[in-house]
Amino acid sequence: MGVRSFFDSNILVYTDDHDAPKEANGGSQPRRGGTVPATTRKLKVRPEIARRKVEIFARLDVVQVDLDLILCAIDLHRLHALSFWDALIVRAALANGCTVLYSEDLQTGQRLNGLQIVNPFYPAQK
Repeated sequence: MGVRSFFDSNILVYTDDHDAPKEANGGSQPRRGGTVPATTRKLKVRPEIARRKVEIFARLDVVQVDLDLILCAIDLHRLHALSFWDALIVRAALANGCTVLYSEDLQTGQRLNGLQIVNPFYPAQK
Protein backbone atom coordinates (compact mmCIF):
# COMPACT_ATOMS: atom_id res chain seq x y z
CA MET A 1 0.00 0.00 0.00
CA GLY A 2 1.31 3.49 -0.90
CA VAL A 3 1.56 6.65 1.13
CA ARG A 4 -1.80 8.03 2.21
CA SER A 5 -1.93 11.85 2.00
CA PHE A 6 -4.27 14.51 3.40
CA PHE A 7 -4.94 17.90 1.79
CA ASP A 8 -5.86 21.02 3.75
CA SER A 9 -8.85 22.38 1.79
CA ASN A 10 -7.02 25.69 1.28
CA ILE A 11 -4.63 23.85 -1.03
CA LEU A 12 -7.62 23.01 -3.22
CA VAL A 13 -8.78 26.66 -3.15
CA TYR A 14 -5.35 27.67 -4.41
CA THR A 15 -5.98 25.76 -7.63
CA ASP A 16 -7.90 28.93 -8.61
CA ASP A 17 -5.65 31.46 -6.88
CA HIS A 18 -2.86 32.65 -9.15
CA ASP A 19 -1.21 34.50 -6.24
CA ALA A 20 -1.15 31.40 -4.02
CA PRO A 21 2.57 30.60 -4.16
CA LYS A 22 3.44 34.19 -3.23
CA GLU A 23 0.94 34.17 -0.34
CA ALA A 24 1.98 30.78 0.95
CA ASN A 25 5.65 31.80 1.00
CA GLY A 26 5.28 34.77 3.30
CA GLY A 27 3.26 37.34 1.35
CA SER A 28 -0.14 38.35 2.65
CA GLN A 29 -2.03 35.95 4.89
CA PRO A 30 -3.59 32.96 3.13
CA ARG A 31 -7.31 33.17 2.54
CA ARG A 32 -9.45 31.42 5.13
CA GLY A 33 -12.99 30.27 4.85
CA GLY A 34 -14.86 27.48 3.19
CA THR A 35 -13.58 26.21 -0.10
CA VAL A 36 -16.64 27.14 -2.17
CA PRO A 37 -17.26 30.64 -0.68
CA ALA A 38 -13.58 31.56 -0.99
CA THR A 39 -13.50 30.35 -4.58
CA THR A 40 -16.69 32.01 -5.81
CA ARG A 41 -16.57 35.28 -3.86
CA LYS A 42 -12.89 36.11 -3.41
CA LEU A 43 -11.45 34.43 -6.49
CA LYS A 44 -14.45 35.19 -8.72
CA VAL A 45 -14.83 31.67 -10.05
CA ARG A 46 -18.22 31.10 -11.64
CA PRO A 47 -20.50 29.00 -9.37
CA GLU A 48 -20.99 26.28 -11.99
CA ILE A 49 -17.22 25.81 -12.23
CA ALA A 50 -16.88 25.79 -8.43
CA ARG A 51 -19.66 23.17 -8.29
CA ARG A 52 -17.88 20.97 -10.81
CA LYS A 53 -14.64 21.24 -8.85
CA VAL A 54 -16.44 20.22 -5.67
CA GLU A 55 -17.80 17.17 -7.54
CA ILE A 56 -14.27 16.27 -8.62
CA PHE A 57 -12.73 16.90 -5.17
CA ALA A 58 -15.53 14.87 -3.57
CA ARG A 59 -14.03 11.78 -5.22
CA LEU A 60 -11.32 12.07 -2.58
CA ASP A 61 -12.03 10.59 0.83
CA VAL A 62 -13.81 13.37 2.72
CA VAL A 63 -13.32 13.43 6.48
CA GLN A 64 -16.41 13.98 8.60
CA VAL A 65 -15.75 15.97 11.77
CA ASP A 66 -17.21 14.34 14.88
CA LEU A 67 -16.98 14.85 18.64
CA ASP A 68 -13.97 12.54 19.08
CA LEU A 69 -12.04 14.38 16.39
CA ILE A 70 -12.83 17.75 18.00
CA LEU A 71 -11.75 16.58 21.46
CA CYS A 72 -8.50 15.12 20.09
CA ALA A 73 -7.86 18.39 18.23
CA ILE A 74 -8.34 20.38 21.45
CA ASP A 75 -5.76 18.16 23.17
CA LEU A 76 -3.31 18.57 20.27
CA HIS A 77 -3.92 22.33 20.27
CA ARG A 78 -3.03 22.48 23.97
CA LEU A 79 0.00 20.19 23.74
CA HIS A 80 1.67 21.68 20.66
CA ALA A 81 0.44 25.31 20.68
CA LEU A 82 -1.18 24.87 17.26
CA SER A 83 -4.25 26.83 16.28
CA PHE A 84 -7.38 24.78 16.89
CA TRP A 85 -8.09 24.60 13.14
CA ASP A 86 -4.58 23.36 12.31
CA ALA A 87 -4.86 20.81 15.13
CA LEU A 88 -8.19 19.64 13.71
CA ILE A 89 -6.61 19.13 10.28
CA VAL A 90 -3.69 17.20 11.81
CA ARG A 91 -6.03 14.99 13.87
CA ALA A 92 -8.26 14.33 10.85
CA ALA A 93 -5.23 13.27 8.81
CA LEU A 94 -3.98 10.98 11.58
CA ALA A 95 -7.43 9.50 12.22
CA ASN A 96 -7.61 8.53 8.56
CA GLY A 97 -4.26 6.77 8.41
CA CYS A 98 -2.42 9.50 6.54
CA THR A 99 1.34 9.89 6.83
CA VAL A 100 1.66 13.13 4.81
CA LEU A 101 -0.29 16.37 5.26
CA TYR A 102 -0.22 19.02 2.53
CA SER A 103 -0.85 22.42 4.10
CA GLU A 104 0.46 25.95 3.72
CA ASP A 105 -0.31 26.78 7.37
CA LEU A 106 2.18 24.50 9.11
CA GLN A 107 5.96 24.39 8.93
CA THR A 108 7.12 22.24 6.04
CA GLY A 109 9.30 19.35 7.21
CA GLN A 110 7.67 19.35 10.65
CA ARG A 111 6.51 16.01 12.07
CA LEU A 112 3.53 15.72 14.39
CA ASN A 113 2.75 12.30 15.84
CA GLY A 114 4.35 10.64 12.80
CA LEU A 115 2.63 12.91 10.28
CA GLN A 116 4.99 14.62 7.81
CA ILE A 117 3.99 18.22 6.98
CA VAL A 118 4.57 19.36 3.40
CA ASN A 119 3.92 22.86 2.10
CA PRO A 120 3.56 22.36 -1.67
CA PHE A 121 4.35 26.06 -2.22
CA TYR A 122 7.58 25.98 -0.22
CA PRO A 123 10.75 25.63 -2.29
CA ALA A 124 12.20 22.11 -2.15
CA GLN A 125 15.11 21.64 0.25
CA LYS A 126 18.48 20.89 -1.38
